[in-house]
Amino acid sequence: MAESAGPSYIDYDTFLDPDFSPTAFANSLVIATNNPSDTPIDLSTPLSKVLFDIQEIDTHIHTLTTQSAIPLLTHTKNQADAGHRIVTEVEAQVAKLTDGYQRLEKEVIQRYEEANQVRIAVERLWETVRIGRAVARCLTLGRQLETQMAEVTGAGGASNSAKKEDHRAMVRASNTLLTVRQLLSASGPNDEGEHLSKVNLITYLQNSVLTPSETSLRNRAQQIIREFSMSSLASSATAPTTYDQSEETKSRTTSALLTLQLLNPRLLVAALQTYLRASLTSSLASVGRALNSLPTLDRTLLEVSARCQNIVALERLLDSTKPPQHARSGSDDRAEEHSGTLLEPLLAALDTSSLPSFFWRSLAEGLGPRVADLMAKGGVVARALKSQRERVKDSVRECVLRGSQSPGDTTRKAGAWEREAAVMIGSVMGPLGR
Repeated sequence: MAESAGPSYIDYDTFLDPDFSPTAFANSLVIATNNPSDTPIDLSTPLSKVLFDIQEIDTHIHTLTTQSAIPLLTHTKNQADAGHRIVTEVEAQVAKLTDGYQRLEKEVIQRYEEANQVRIAVERLWETVRIGRAVARCLTLGRQLETQMAEVTGAGGASNSAKKEDHRAMVRASNTLLTVRQLLSASGPNDEGEHLSKVNLITYLQNSVLTPSETSLRNRAQQIIREFSMSSLASSATAPTTYDQSEETKSRTTSALLTLQLLNPRLLVAALQTYLRASLTSSLASVGRALNSLPTLDRTLLEVSARCQNIVALERLLDSTKPPQHARSGSDDRAEEHSGTLLEPLLAALDTSSLPSFFWRSLAEGLGPRVADLMAKGGVVARALKSQRERVKDSVRECVLRGSQSPGDTTRKAGAWEREAAVMIGSVMGPLGR
């Protein structure tokens, strides 16, 4: 192709050089066609050379294009035909893929969407069933609790007057109440009571049955503990007079203790502390009055002994009663529960090793200032106390020893409770002087 076009004088290597610079090439043309000493520079000659070279290159390109037109067109046609065949094959494959996807969409995706809708419906139905079962269980337990509360109060039925209160039903009702509370508190994800708080019927059950029942049980148990009396030393409307009555009192008190322990162990400790404080307050007041009127001292000390005997009986009852087993081991209300007996939390709260010892020492602590006030006032009372100090001393000692015995127990252990007797005697004799 180059031979048919003839040789060319144009130096193509110069123009194809990667380092070719148009500025340097133009400068070399100007210098080659002009004398450096000439003042006017002739630019027409180098410009004519550049134009002639461009015309020569254009002519060469035209000649090559004309001679190679048929091969170029043939090559272009071959490339276009090959591209058309490729596009045809690709379109066929794309059509097959489209058909496959449509079939897959119909057989898999649509069925999956339908199955997913069914799954959602089943999940919602199952959730509804779970809520319905939980509500039904709560209502059943609520009805059971109402029946047990009727047994506690002796109400219900056609023959109300013939019914008798069943204190054992207090424990059963407490267990039922705890079961409902546990169900309602299990409100975590996938727990049985997850959505019960949103059910209006459950809210009504809580307000009309659960809360009133818990309040009634708590008040009833606290009342039984407040009225606890086992000693027969002093006349009391609640003191038992026969063995059967004593056993009934123990059984009723045990039910009250277990009820408070089930509802809240702190309530039990608080109720027992209230009982002890009431005994201490009444004893301190009565002994203070008796020291003002010595003829009533023996009778008053007998009543104090009776109160301490009740505390001794209560201590034995607590020591023989184990904490009930129920499902609130993980709550904060169980923080004070011990694994031994019901006596241990009370002793820990009072920081003592014995309830009778706590009673006598606390009574002595409050009695000393009262005797000191009587002596400071002087008069007939002070002189009577000093003149009968030995009688008062023996009476106080006998009060402590007698009150530290169990109700109905006439035997005394040698040396027992002598320290408490000494503390009580010291609280009375100390202010009297010698």
